[in-house]
Amino acid sequence: MVVIINNKNTETAASNLQELSVELNLPEKGVAIAINNQMVPRADWSKTAIQEMNDIIIIKAACGG
Repeated sequence: MVVIINNKNTETAASNLQELSVELNLPEKGVAIAINNQMVPRADWSKTAIQEMNDIIIIKAACGG
């Protein structure tokens, strides 16, 4: 299926956010994900299904100043 990740159409085989995070090799900490402008707590990633053309925003924390 195709989803929109950070404004780019992306092909994925993932069915939920947990699978997507593994597919994208996201780090275990310092990452936030929103679907259609709704933040999803990490504890809910495995329960949160993704659908065709969902608008997904992935934010990675950065250290520094």
